Amino acid sequence: MDAPAMAPGAGGRVRAACIQVNAGTEIRPNLDAAGDLVRRARDAGAELIALPENVAMIVQGRDKVLARVSGEDEHPAVPFFAGLAQETGAWILAGTIGIRLDDGRVANRSLLFDGQGRLVARYDKIHMFDVDLAGGESYRESATFRPGERGVVAPTPWGGLGMTVCYDVRFPHLYRALAKAGASLLTVPAAFTVPTGRAHWHVLLRARAIETGCFVLAPAQTGTHDQGRKTFGHSLIISPWGEIIADGGEEVGIITADLDLAAVAEARRMIPSLTHDRPFDLGG
Repeated sequence: MDAPAMAPGAGGRVRAACIQVNAGTEIRPNLDAAGDLVRRARDAGAELIALPENVAMIVQGRDKVLARVSGEDEHPAVPFFAGLAQETGAWILAGTIGIRLDDGRVANRSLLFDGQGRLVARYDKIHMFDVDLAGGESYRESATFRPGERGVVAPTPWGGLGMTVCYDVRFPHLYRALAKAGASLLTVPAAFTVPTGRAHWHVLLRARAIETGCFVLAPAQTGTHDQGRKTFGHSLIISPWGEIIADGGEEVGIITADLDLAAVAEARRMIPSLTHDRPFDLGG
């Protein structure tokens, strides 16, 4: 676990935004659309702006993904979001970007830039979405992507930011570990399917906030993508008490919320479950 050295005075208030997009198959138009929304969020006063999973591109199929990805040093999305952070002065979570690795696979990588455009943290999605859904939808993320192996809590002016991605949300032990390592904010950029989104999206994210006493920022893809894949939308900002502060619905756009980080300590004071772990056996 990469954990932050907390800056003195971390906490206070921050206006946060989640960007909701409908990414297509071509990188440049996706970046331009995302950039316009980031500027709108910054004009609305957002200091911390989070974008969805696969923000630069959504294509179906291993060969199509591999034909469009680059290494981190060559990927056009990396300097784009670095420059956007420097231009706006906002901290930007560049959802996830497909980064080609040396073994021929791809990392589904979340990148965090500070307000000067410096890359301050990277996280590779740990849990792979390998599922068969009712209705015939099937996904094998592990056929193309290499799972990450390290949890990340990044230092920010407002406290530790625990970085996760989409399917990670179904693994609560990851979020508990991030909170114990210093996270006050959790990011969950996602491209959730419509069937699983309707059934589980809101309740899973609220549960992760409640269990950890953290604010949750969950920017999402929405609408119809390559080969008819549909994503659920409903980007969310959730309080440490599990209240939904903002919901992006199904349209492309932005949501913002003013977060008082004192609410993290208050929620954990009322329900101090992070300090109540006890050993146990799974006996017969």
